[in-house]
Amino acid sequence: MRLIREFDPWKNSLCKCPPKYTFNPYTGCKFGCRYCYITSYIKDGFTPRIKDIDFYILESDIAKIARSRLPIALSLSTDAYQPLESRYRLTRRILKILSRYRIPTLITTKSTLLLRDLDILRDMNVAVSITITTLDHDIAEKLEPYAPRPSARLKAIKQLAENSIPVVVRIDPIIPSITDDLNDIGEAVKTFRDLGARHIVASIYKAKPDNLKRVIEAFPEFIEQYRKIYEKGKRIGGYRYPELNYSLKLLSQVRDLVKSAGLTFNTCRDGLAHLDTPGCYCDGSHLLIKPNL
Repeated sequence: MRLIREFDPWKNSLCKCPPKYTFNPYTGCKFGCRYCYITSYIKDGFTPRIKDIDFYILESDIAKIARSRLPIALSLSTDAYQPLESRYRLTRRILKILSRYRIPTLITTKSTLLLRDLDILRDMNVAVSITITTLDHDIAEKLEPYAPRPSARLKAIKQLAENSIPVVVRIDPIIPSITDDLNDIGEAVKTFRDLGARHIVASIYKAKPDNLKRVIEAFPEFIEQYRKIYEKGKRIGGYRYPELNYSLKLLSQVRDLVKSAGLTFNTCRDGLAHLDTPGCYCDGSHLLIKPNL
């Protein structure tokens, strides 16, 4: 295949998701989330641009994927529904092809723009992951300056669930001293459940030099937590991980909150897969309809 790639591109041993393919219609992302890793890999990562997609080649790739019966994920390195999509509609055009070939599809987004495509999504084998790191408006505004507000994303969860589209909520990343209050997380989990979410993913912030600088600029108090927690942690694949006992304690508590709410749970690349609900995955692929073999 020439355009669509197998995931995981970094062959990360901490990734426990089943095999899948991935495609990003855009390069870079306008949402400018301070914790985002994209600027470590792409120059001007917060200045998005469209890809020059040869849709004949793309459809040829999709036809090959149809024979594999594996899902495709949109998008794992940028947001398929960032503001450019309202103008160029590349994601909508791709969804139409995926729907025609009946490809199981995973979408991860912070945007409410995907509600525009409910007419296509209703007839697809699709699971949607909505990232909501916090329900606190002020924190979200500083942390994710150009992304839709959490209240708008809550409405998206509700509308997707009302249309029988499985919804995963990603509380990802949880940032020590900024979004790690367990009372707030517990209330958020109940809200997600009541709106129709079926699965929760939580993961601790992994720092890279560029996103760490942005987080500290917005939240100067985080530097103390970084020195206390992260300097004791390991460096894995260019990321600084928090001290393992911190991650284990916090994610165990979040898992218990999710379980008490009656939902399933996964971590994501934290090295704590034993906390995951058996048979579930952080990409939400367990919520897809299994094809008849």
